[in-house]
Amino acid sequence: MPVTTRTVRIGSAHGLHARPAKLFAQAAKDAGIPVTIAKDAGGPVNAASILGVIALGIEQGDYVTLTADGDNAEVILDLLSELLSTDHDAA
Repeated sequence: MPVTTRTVRIGSAHGLHARPAKLFAQAAKDAGIPVTIAKDAGGPVNAASILGVIALGIEQGDYVTLTADGDNAEVILDLLSELLSTDHDAA
């Protein structure tokens, strides 16, 4: 099965700080398959690692690349992409 990738623009007004990073990392962990996230040309980190995700310093409007390998990778990347493109900081 080929590796699936998706490029997503970050929607949260304050980027991937603690709360949206936690939501994203938990969803990646729950996916049950390996998922990575990379910012620009940087190296990929484990998307299920909240510290790894926060360490990328992702801001609103940044583009990230998600990669998943396994069953239902397309569905999982759709879900994770929606989480990243949503503004979790909107009141």
